[in-house]
Amino acid sequence: MRYIVRQRTILGTAMKRTFIMTRADWVALGLIAVCVSTYGCGDSASISNNVEVPLSSLTVTPGTFHSAFSSNTTSYQVDAPTAATSVTVTASPRDSTTSMTINNASTAAGQAQPIALGSPGSTVPITITLLSQAGGESTYTVNVTRLLSSDNSLKTLTVTPGSLSPLFDPTKLDYTLNVATNVPAVTIAVTKSDPGAVLSGNVSNDGRATIQLDGPGTSKAVSIIVTAPNGESKTYRITINRAASSNNNLSALRVQVGTADQTLSPGFSAGETNYRVDVGTKVTSVTVTATKADPLAVISGGVPNEGQATIQLDGPGTQKDVSIHVAAQDGNVKTYTVTIKRAAPSSNNNLSALSVTPGTLSPAFSADQLAYTVDVPTNISSVDVSATKADPDAVTSGSLSVGTGQAGGQASIPLGTPGTTTAVSITVRAPDGTSKEYSVTINR
Repeated sequence: MRYIVRQRTILGTAMKRTFIMTRADWVALGLIAVCVSTYGCGDSASISNNVEVPLSSLTVTPGTFHSAFSSNTTSYQVDAPTAATSVTVTASPRDSTTSMTINNASTAAGQAQPIALGSPGSTVPITITLLSQAGGESTYTVNVTRLLSSDNSLKTLTVTPGSLSPLFDPTKLDYTLNVATNVPAVTIAVTKSDPGAVLSGNVSNDGRATIQLDGPGTSKAVSIIVTAPNGESKTYRITINRAASSNNNLSALRVQVGTADQTLSPGFSAGETNYRVDVGTKVTSVTVTATKADPLAVISGGVPNEGQATIQLDGPGTQKDVSIHVAAQDGNVKTYTVTIKRAAPSSNNNLSALSVTPGTLSPAFSADQLAYTVDVPTNISSVDVSATKADPDAVTSGSLSVGTGQAGGQASIPLGTPGTTTAVSITVRAPDGTSKEYSVTINR
């Protein structure tokens, strides 16, 4: 819709002008009328009726306003950095003739006024008073809070023994530490970037801790919590890996027959893996005892993990190998071998002594001499023959019988009539079955 307004002037020659106004033009005209009727003319149109003497600008440096500056807003909250020990307040009244004080100190428009701050976390009120030449007065209030520190970082982080992977960086939170199998504990030392922060977790607030590790082959998680003065926290984490044991040694090795220790050849040494033990021909079994140097190792083979086994031997003259496998925790295996040699049966078929009573052997007894003669008087009707085996396990037969296990024996031999001879024979059979015959001819 359009409206036509016609206007004539009354000055001089009459002129006729025509204006064409749109609806938008009329709305704008109405707003102007409202403004004039409500606020009057001139500068008063832009001044709030709530602030008699307004500011045109206000800054606090360094600082962050919670809400943007407005001339009609007289109360503000400002946050200053924790590192700031003072701020600078700069204000300008809208009317340059207005006098101003900041915290009771007379201050010119645009003049920077320094204000000391309290400790972090404290708030300092700042009052700006404005007084116009006409006697009007306004007050602006600025509450400046020095923020608590948000620094929740570590400055240093060290571990002993070992080194972190990756190398320490305050911005990196996760680390790995690998230590040897023989390391039972790790010492951690840290320093805070902000001395006012608080440490917790596995580290005390003084920044030190001794972390006891579990057994070889295990991992332990360590957390270090840094809480800034403003309550914000950050957690650093270390995974400590203790290496598995590589000890696959024996610390002792014994071979026994009954309760009697047998001799290892060579003598036991953890680094020596091959041994020999000689046992008698009658030994049918031995006991082998192996002791692990590392309790975490595992024994297998001829000896179970408990470390002791009874080994049955084969027949006399044979040998048996006993293998003892020692597996370290990390999987490396060492094998000890004990060769047990059971003696062959004895071939000793000798006598160690031979006598005839009464009488004297001719020639004198010798184990290698097999034939003898003894002369006795006519009145002797019998003689006693005594023989001792060189090997108690040999057996004698013939005129004198002595079983295995017996050292020797004696037999009474009746003689023939005077002038006759009597033959005595003693056969000695060794454990291996070979035999030898001793003979004695007795002349009456």
